[in-house]
Amino acid sequence: LSESGVPQLVQPMIWDYAADLDVEGKVHLIEKYRRCGFSKVWFASAFKGATGANQSLTLIGHHLKNHLQWLKVASSSPADVLEGIALTGWQRYDHFSVLCELLPVAVPSLAVCLQALKNGGYSEKIKENVEKLLGMSNLETETFMR
Repeated sequence: LSESGVPQLVQPMIWDYAADLDVEGKVHLIEKYRRCGFSKVWFASAFKGATGANQSLTLIGHHLKNHLQWLKVASSSPADVLEGIALTGWQRYDHFSVLCELLPVAVPSLAVCLQALKNGGYSEKIKENVEKLLGMSNLETETFMR
């Protein structure tokens, strides 16, 4: 890769939607990319559509945990390596599948994930802020929203 010149033309994106992603493994992967000459990498997470092909509701806690893990990867990596994070919201698993959870039911998950990334973590104060922004009285992250 180093000799090909590719690292001067592209920036790799590391995808992982798991709530328990391997932080240490991702840090080692970033180190390998750096040794190959890539100066920047992107992360890719999901705020919806990554927990089941026939999912109709979004389990916010799963996506929040994923973003908190990505924050750990970022804080364990060199400060100048992260170019950005793409928050994906998958609509279906393939072109022949039914739609998974639609955007309206996933808006609270998107808000929670964005606030967690913006604030470098998640707390009761951030939860209250999201509730206020969305006009909700009780944001549930560990069960499906009612």
